[in-house]
Amino acid sequence: CTLDSEVALRVGGDFFFDPQPGDSPVNLVLIAGGVGINPLFSILLHIADLHGYQEGKGNRHKLGTAKLYYSAKNTSELLFKENILGLMKAHPGKITCCFHVTQQRSQICKELQPHITGK
Repeated sequence: CTLDSEVALRVGGDFFFDPQPGDSPVNLVLIAGGVGINPLFSILLHIADLHGYQEGKGNRHKLGTAKLYYSAKNTSELLFKENILGLMKAHPGKITCCFHVTQQRSQICKELQPHITGK
């Protein structure tokens, strides 16, 4: 998003992302805290599958980007972090993530450091 962009937010309710062939591409911003990552991780996996299918077989889905903002007390409470890093590596520039930790007391591993904000 850029300054003055219009965005839609949805809190609670059913979570799904099911783009259809021929739909205009959308850029997703997913925001999760703690175990709230569960439905959003499923969405990320679906997006990764669609990107992989698109690259391999040229499907008709037009996909935008997905940016995940995920917060927890510390890096040990970031669920699926290794999987999320793998998705970013497999689909560079298409799937990105920014982890935010609020109470980290120990050193953050080098693999996570570029993606961590907070203390």
